Amino acid sequence: MLFNSIAFLFAFFPITVVGFFLLAKRNSTLAAVWLAAASLFFYGWWDYRYIYLLLTSISLNYWFARNIREATHRLSKKRWLTVAIAANLVLLGYYKYANFFISSASALSGITFPALNIVLPIGISFFTFTQIAFLVDTFQGKVKEYRFIHYTLFVTYFPHLIAGPVLHHGEMMPQFSDSKTYLLSSTNFAVGITIFCIGLAKKVLLADNLAPYAGDVFNTPNEPSLLIAWGGVLAYTFQLYFDFSGYSDMAIGLSRLFGIRLPLNFHSPYKAANISEFWRSWHMTLSRFLRDYLYIPLGGNRRGGFRRYSNLMTTMVLGGLWHGAGWNFAIWGGLHGLYLGVNHAWVTFANRMGFSRDSLAWKAVATTLTFLAVCFGWVFFRSADLATAIEIVKGMFGGFGIALPDIIGNRLGAVRELLERIGFSFFPGGGARFAEMWCWVVVGAVIAFCLPNTHQIVRRHEPALDYDPSTDPSGTSRIIWSPNLAWSVLIGLLLTGGLLSLNRPSEFLYFQF
Repeated sequence: MLFNSIAFLFAFFPITVVGFFLLAKRNSTLAAVWLAAASLFFYGWWDYRYIYLLLTSISLNYWFARNIREATHRLSKKRWLTVAIAANLVLLGYYKYANFFISSASALSGITFPALNIVLPIGISFFTFTQIAFLVDTFQGKVKEYRFIHYTLFVTYFPHLIAGPVLHHGEMMPQFSDSKTYLLSSTNFAVGITIFCIGLAKKVLLADNLAPYAGDVFNTPNEPSLLIAWGGVLAYTFQLYFDFSGYSDMAIGLSRLFGIRLPLNFHSPYKAANISEFWRSWHMTLSRFLRDYLYIPLGGNRRGGFRRYSNLMTTMVLGGLWHGAGWNFAIWGGLHGLYLGVNHAWVTFANRMGFSRDSLAWKAVATTLTFLAVCFGWVFFRSADLATAIEIVKGMFGGFGIALPDIIGNRLGAVRELLERIGFSFFPGGGARFAEMWCWVVVGAVIAFCLPNTHQIVRRHEPALDYDPSTDPSGTSRIIWSPNLAWSVLIGLLLTGGLLSLNRPSEFLYFQF
């Protein structure tokens, strides 16, 4: 079920909200049971046959956690933890990576092995990682809340179940135990609806309108010239941002209606001045998980420079493979591992040389370089195969020339002849499509780089669990939401625009991960 669908907006969600607060008046446990049952229904809407898989995963992991907690010796706890993590990885590996391993083995050996007809259960990466974190924290004695219904709700909670954010039990389960969560609040409704409407607008008014232009290039690259290649890559760059940040906003807004706060997942990542800052701002809950449960356990930066860089590379390659079973995702992760290594080496060198990185000029250069590096990585992330990625990269570097539509060239007069002398060419037709693509790219760039993000707009009303406006140096925009008539009209217009676009609902990009 999609957040941007008629069934969700006009049936599932209103019924769930009304039932939740009616039951909350009687008993908070009943309200939690209702919300968990609604979440399972939400998941089963995609394919009811996989509800059993989700429930089996929850039951087994809860049982593993209980055995870890009750074990009297550390060695016994560690054995239970090892078995539990192995069971989760086997489950994830079978559904997500079995066909990838088979195809890779076929390519390397020259022997054709039959592929398995495995359908990837939606959201399996999210609910698997969420539970692995719970198991590790149980082993470390950090878990304080063990009620089964709250654990079930923590894993299945529908605003995050399909595409994140990756939740932490320490953030969520105490909220399910807090009686204040179950109180109906007009403030929560106003803030939640506002955040949801902004997220819906990002998805259906921006991401979905950028998608066709990205598809033109990535689905049929056909030796793209420089401006076509860059137009398609930038269209995807902004499509992915508005699609996934829109989903995260919608999840935060929906959750706020229930009185529950989700953690922040995006913080204007394209404004980052270095790749480390990018990863502290992009898919923040996944970055946190990879740092706390992979990079630090591998040794982090505590064992010398070589181990630091190898740990970074390992973490990012595995993070890439988390997104999908394919060599393109491994390359994308490896690129970001390389980026992070170069950035750390540069910071060390700059500090030794006394080079100041605080000037506006340097920040502009650094932000541009970081953004271009991220765009280059998205080529491998989006491409269906390496051949497509290589063809697009070649186009981005001018390998197929620089071409403009004839309709533009005909209006350049003598400038056209000058352009042709320096290597430009002109192609018939496609002028309107070319202009539309670049117009949408400019719109996406202006919004992403020049406007405040959602939580900065509603910063006076605690928009996310871990957002502190006092520590956000960029959160000083004069665009501040307030519950007044002007903002009600604006949000109403965004909602109207979103609803009018529901005749063509599209899945969120991160559903495939």
